[in-house]
Amino acid sequence: MRKVLHSIVAVLLATSFSNISLAADVIRIAITGPFSGGSAPMGVSMRNGAKLAFSKINQNGGIMIAGKKTKVEIIERDDEGKNDRGALIAQEISSMNNVSAVIGTVNTGVAVMGDKYYVEKNIVKIITPAAGSASMTQWNKTGVKNLPIFRFAAHDGIQAQMVVEQALKLGIKKVAILYDATNYGVSGRDDLTRQINKQGNKLQVMALEKFAIGDKDMTGQLIKAKAAGAQAILIWGIGPELAAVAAGKEKLGFKVPMIGGWTLSMSNFIDTAGPAGNGALMPQTFIEDPSIARARPFIQAYHTMYGGSKIPSPVSAAQGYDAALLLAQAIHEAGSSNPSKIRVALENLKVTVKGSIADWKKPWSTWNPANVESHEAFRRSTTVMGQVKNGRVVLANSADKAVLERSGSR
Repeated sequence: MRKVLHSIVAVLLATSFSNISLAADVIRIAITGPFSGGSAPMGVSMRNGAKLAFSKINQNGGIMIAGKKTKVEIIERDDEGKNDRGALIAQEISSMNNVSAVIGTVNTGVAVMGDKYYVEKNIVKIITPAAGSASMTQWNKTGVKNLPIFRFAAHDGIQAQMVVEQALKLGIKKVAILYDATNYGVSGRDDLTRQINKQGNKLQVMALEKFAIGDKDMTGQLIKAKAAGAQAILIWGIGPELAAVAAGKEKLGFKVPMIGGWTLSMSNFIDTAGPAGNGALMPQTFIEDPSIARARPFIQAYHTMYGGSKIPSPVSAAQGYDAALLLAQAIHEAGSSNPSKIRVALENLKVTVKGSIADWKKPWSTWNPANVESHEAFRRSTTVMGQVKNGRVVLANSADKAVLERSGSR
């Protein structure tokens, strides 16, 4: 097995160096994520959003570094949402001596397996859109100083709090928790139970059921939840399996709300579930709604560049776009392509960056191992609840439009 892994790394390295020009007048940024497989709507949307930002920057001559405009060269790697492949890609990229930063990673397990290589080589990485708590909390436990890993997503702690709050707002007293068996699903399950425990006796967990990636029949789990008297399904997983739960619920006549992580907004949940997905509720940092003035320019630019009638994962696309803008500003302020200098600049951004989601004013601060939020960009107050309605995600509460419209900083 070791020889096989070694040969794969060798092939990846050979491919990467053969595809990268040796010119010194570019800054190289890697974009990694699942561009194929079940998580592809998130990975492709994130990649497209980041590339849209860098395309605009390059059209204007590039990033101003020490008085000279330098264009961005992108290195793309498809981790397929697989932990082992993600780790190999992280090894490959961290072994390059000319990569300044990395944007991406959708799956929590991929981040947990691979980010240690970036930390070892001190390469800056902005995680987006992976939201699993373990992606960042792993670094609190190690006491790493000068951590080069940042996150640009509403992490699962925020989302689990919102999911529980939503259940209580609906008058729910008994819930079933369904979750997939991945790092992401298990982490989400733990965040949900933690938030439920904080509420005292307001919510009772009647069933705790897991499922595997690829499962298409959730009848067993749903029968247990229904028999236990659950009044809502709280769920953590990825699009295709979430759609199977929605379909199973309809088949059983189990008409209870489905509330879960932001992945309920993915196209491969919404399109696969069809009418059965209507009403699903999830936290969102961005809604693809042209009536939201701040969102409109990004939505139009995305469709002009990539076509289509809707973005497969609007949250992923917008977060990829804004993350790229923040990274570019940090490189400019650092006046260097050196990862260590970029890290310091990201922690101390001087200029407010106007993005598709918000005006970002110093979203991160100096890494503090005792406070994981020092490298987290999003807070509870900047995230809203979305709801699936007729094939799209809309605001669950129309009053939240003001949160997404405001031009103030986050």
